[in-house]
Amino acid sequence: MDTKQGRVHNKVILITGAASGMGESHARVLASQGAKVALADIADDKGADLAKALNEQYGDGTAVFVLLDVADFENRTLPVERTVEAFGHLDVLVNNAGIFTAGDVEEASIKDWDLTLAIDLTGTFYGMKAAVPELKKRETSSIINISSIAGLVGFKHRAAYAAAKWGVQGLTKTSALDLGKYGIRVNSVHPGSVNTPLTANLKRGFGQIPLDRAAEPTEISQLIVYLASDESTFASGGSFVLD
Repeated sequence: MDTKQGRVHNKVILITGAASGMGESHARVLASQGAKVALADIADDKGADLAKALNEQYGDGTAVFVLLDVADFENRTLPVERTVEAFGHLDVLVNNAGIFTAGDVEEASIKDWDLTLAIDLTGTFYGMKAAVPELKKRETSSIINISSIAGLVGFKHRAAYAAAKWGVQGLTKTSALDLGKYGIRVNSVHPGSVNTPLTANLKRGFGQIPLDRAAEPTEISQLIVYLASDESTFASGGSFVLD
């Protein structure tokens, strides 16, 4: 497939949590729009298979896979280094990796609290810290942090998840102010209900959603394309809601 006219043609994009769910959708849609994608995930078989499929569909050199535990800072520079080795530079970071745990402050276990914040919030910070030195080298670059509607409103029985996702929004807004001088845009995306493996077993109501349904991952991915592209060069510090 010819992707030379794509909206992110030749953009180099590192995506965490890219092996399944929304991350996989983002990778597929970005590649279809001409991007070179580095797929970082702890699920090595799925990630490697996706990279192979994208290279077969869009041409060799479209995708590489990098094994990554987002909560392990000691190895956080490796995906960035591997991306630059494969493609020469880095234009965009999509901090997508995340987990979901239930429980209010009485019921939630300390283990679930620590793990959720380590992956959903601290993992986002680690990813940004590792990527910024390379992103600064570009005239314009973009960090896209995947938060949640739970990072904008209260959610019952979701103490750790909501706290982490609110934290992602705060980290995004302050980093947009800090990194703007380098031409780095930083935005957060706040999906509502999305049909992914992470939400497959949730009981959900759609009464407050105008379209009365959950989103498909590709409907979120279209916003990711916009924020990764040069169409969004004045968008920074934003909280983009798809709910």
